[in-house]
Amino acid sequence: MRQKVRRGIILTTFMLFPAIFYYFSPYLIIMGASEGIISGSMIVFLLLFLSALFLGRGFCGWFCPLAGMQEACFIARDKPVNNKFNWIKYIIWFPWIGIIIYMAITAGGLTTIDFLYQTTYGFSINDAYALFIYLIVIVITLVLSFAVGKRAVCHYICWMSPFMILGRKIRNLFRWPALRLRADKEKCIDCFKCTKNCPMSLDVNGMVKDEKMENSECILCGTCIDSCKQEVINYTFSKCKK
Repeated sequence: MRQKVRRGIILTTFMLFPAIFYYFSPYLIIMGASEGIISGSMIVFLLLFLSALFLGRGFCGWFCPLAGMQEACFIARDKPVNNKFNWIKYIIWFPWIGIIIYMAITAGGLTTIDFLYQTTYGFSINDAYALFIYLIVIVITLVLSFAVGKRAVCHYICWMSPFMILGRKIRNLFRWPALRLRADKEKCIDCFKCTKNCPMSLDVNGMVKDEKMENSECILCGTCIDSCKQEVINYTFSKCKK
């Protein structure tokens, strides 16, 4: 039931994506910064970072619009991705952050907040250009999903996940209570269902055996929890182990 609810939520947010995708736009943050404006997308990205301090990458597993599209592709293409190349997204992320900072400085600082920046009454698609950008995002997501594997966008080019990964690392550094996974390896019978069903292609069985459930690519979707009849894995709201 939990996974049905989760999938229902991410499919719903995907259907709403044409209306809200500007709030997840990396380009609008640059545009706004060049005018000294804190855009809605910048505010959303900041909120994602703050949420990760306590909820990790829960947004990725439970609310991300592109998650709904990518997991719908599992029906036709259920291929695990290669986690060795997760670093690729940082080649995109770091220069992008640098450009935002540069634009903000040249604009004399961020002096104005406009949550509805570049939208029409809060809606994203208001002309042919916006529709074209939306379609490009959809095509790239589809191509990566079918050519590379499960949730490839999340692994290789997502511009939002580094904010949550950073927040997650900070919470682990200070060791305050947060949502995470807990496993009892003594109950594990090595059925490997957790690994097989993980939408992020993680070696969950290996994580259980090593007693290291912390992984920067884990989206806390709970699929591994619900796949295990032995109840090896569970959610917990606790401090990170040293």
